[in-house]
Amino acid sequence: MKSLNFGLVGYKFMGKAHSNALQRLGMFFDPEVKIEMRALCGRDAAWVGEAAEKFGWQSVETSWEKLVQRRDIDVIDITTPSNFHKEIAIGAAQAGKHIFCEKPLALNLKDAREMLDAARKNGVKHQIGFNCRFAPAVLLAKKLIDDGKIGEIFHFRGQYLQDWIIDPDFPLVWRLDKSIAGSGSLGDLGAHLIDLARFLVGDFDQVIGMNKTFIRERPMVEKMAGLSGKAQENAARGKVTVDDATLFLAEFKNGALGSFEATRFAQGHKNGMSFEINGSKGSIRFELERMNELQYYNASDEEGIQGFRLIQATEGVHPYMYAWWPVGHVIGYEHTFVHELYEFTEAIARDTAPSPDFTDGVKCSQVLEAVDTSIEQKQWIDVNSL
Repeated sequence: MKSLNFGLVGYKFMGKAHSNALQRLGMFFDPEVKIEMRALCGRDAAWVGEAAEKFGWQSVETSWEKLVQRRDIDVIDITTPSNFHKEIAIGAAQAGKHIFCEKPLALNLKDAREMLDAARKNGVKHQIGFNCRFAPAVLLAKKLIDDGKIGEIFHFRGQYLQDWIIDPDFPLVWRLDKSIAGSGSLGDLGAHLIDLARFLVGDFDQVIGMNKTFIRERPMVEKMAGLSGKAQENAARGKVTVDDATLFLAEFKNGALGSFEATRFAQGHKNGMSFEINGSKGSIRFELERMNELQYYNASDEEGIQGFRLIQATEGVHPYMYAWWPVGHVIGYEHTFVHELYEFTEAIARDTAPSPDFTDGVKCSQVLEAVDTSIEQKQWIDVNSL
């Protein structure tokens, strides 16, 4: 069996998720290639060395430039903050490496398009990490829609609610710095909703939005630790340069309407991503924190027994479930990363097009930028004008 050699850049939250997924691939699935975890890359030699040993990587690099030039590396997997995505992806493409990159694809639409152009020009495979697509219940929703079970779509209603930065003394971590993250709740959380809406309903036509930064200054970070950080006592305070919450309305090209809310100020919500889609023949609901379940309403049910039914998407007929556990034995968040990386490695092995790819990343960035532009100009923005 041919080997596919990975080099991973980043070893915190997403780096751990990707490392776990690569470890599990050959255990539960039967990929056409053997996954080799060749090298883990990070700037702090001590931390990346510790992570490499813990996660099962064979070697360590502290320079992504060296990593992409290594002859024993076939794939560059990017899980860094967004401000590094562009240069690493373009460097990897120019070195002839296939690329997997976490979302959002880049800091802005211009950079995202340059990444796509580089991947196309150099003929490498490319995929973006929209892992929510790969929950079996979401793929069941996609099948119900494609099979016409809910008919003509009228509404997409999406929310992504968290509460982890409500404390005004929570430190100024990188996700609150526009120069590093590119965006706040909109790009971090809203990007998932935008991609799911495109995947399930179709492309966007126009948008209008509003946002708010509730806490404009926070204590400076002494040391980063994944999503969190530690601030010194009586630390100086720095400016928050991203949105804490963004809401926007949308019209899709097929005429459906959408409402989107992304906030990190929703007390009591830890990772509350959910959506509902309403159509002429029925509706579907999904909640990420109950990711094995899909709620489905069939308007053709006879009077007196109509209502949302709860489907447990854990049977072998549901996507990917054949590889995991018996019926009713649920899977979790980490399994979505196994599924997306499985599809990526199979696309490389079979020389097919990965999905979602950088084109989807660009289209998501296009909507993100349109929302930002609409907030600045206080008007509807044609997504395709950007």
